[in-house]
Amino acid sequence: MSHTQSDAYIIEIHDRAAGIITRDARGFRFFSSERLFDSLEGRQFRSAREAERAARAVFSERRNRLS
Repeated sequence: MSHTQSDAYIIEIHDRAAGIITRDARGFRFFSSERLFDSLEGRQFRSAREAERAARAVFSERRNRLS
């Protein structure tokens, strides 16, 4: 059985689609799917996990501001 890595991932934060990341030569690029995550639009990340952490930070910051 061969193992291949995907070139695109959906990042979900608390059942919300934050965006899609796509692999390119330098890592992963973020494409926002919700206005809340627009600050990450076009940003380059070294890994999918790094992009997910950034999206979680945006979500947490927003939640803290509303509290």
